[in-house]
Amino acid sequence: MIFLTFIITLLHEIISFGIKKTPFKNNRREFFKKGLDIGAISLVIATNAKAMDNAKNVQLEVVDVKINNLKIPYNIVQISDVHIGGLIDKEFIKSLVDKINILNADAVVITGDLVDTKLEYAIPALNELKNIKSKFGTYFIVGNHEYFHGVKPIIDYVNSLGIKTLENENVYVGPKDEGFNLCGVYDRFGFKYNDFIPDINKAMQNLENSPTILLAHQPKFIEEIENTKGIDLMLSGHTHGGQIFPFNFLIKLQQPYVKGLHTFNDYTQVYVNKGTGFWGPPMRLGASSEITILKLHA
Repeated sequence: MIFLTFIITLLHEIISFGIKKTPFKNNRREFFKKGLDIGAISLVIATNAKAMDNAKNVQLEVVDVKINNLKIPYNIVQISDVHIGGLIDKEFIKSLVDKINILNADAVVITGDLVDTKLEYAIPALNELKNIKSKFGTYFIVGNHEYFHGVKPIIDYVNSLGIKTLENENVYVGPKDEGFNLCGVYDRFGFKYNDFIPDINKAMQNLENSPTILLAHQPKFIEEIENTKGIDLMLSGHTHGGQIFPFNFLIKLQQPYVKGLHTFNDYTQVYVNKGTGFWGPPMRLGASSEITILKLHA
């Protein structure tokens, strides 16, 4: 709230300085100055209220994705960066699961930063995830925040809910010869953590001769793959879409993509989910929370 108020105050001061330099009479300048003051206060209140409302309301993003050689279409639901802990509690997750189940997904993928508190505090909310319904299951990869709270215990507990964590490995999703490979890697933070390190070569061992989708928490991981020819689509999160404008411009300095669908090269596309929850303040401005439904077709 202080940050948004500061930005609006800065704009107010710039415009106010311009008013002082106008050739108008004093009473006219006072009139414009009072109008500017009232407008700035109204904008502060409206912007903060809208940002808090945006954080509570999760939007559905429907994305058409063409996948070469895909035999039959699939609906994949992606959530990311839920950040269970604090205001992201059991009730939030229960509501989220209800929304997901309406979508009749073929598969659900959770692309990291699911837990952002001690596991013992997250358990009531995590338990709601076992109610997710999909034709071919729910899959999870860790993000950087799981490393702060114990990667192994979190993976073990998520697996106990009937959700498959992809740990530098792959599974085949769909009917035989008509499905796709789903690969998942640990997060890049593993290099700093010196454990649970992402290994794309291991993740892509023994793939079926079918299209391949990769789950990697940070979009930047795509730039670290020597050859992406075998990867049709990478699904990521991490950026929150900037969460609060204008942080999206700062994120662009560190990540190749901030949100949405992108063509990385002739072989590979990348989709970045803006995040289903929020991190830090319960606010979003210029980047709504999202559940993504990816409509894959040939």
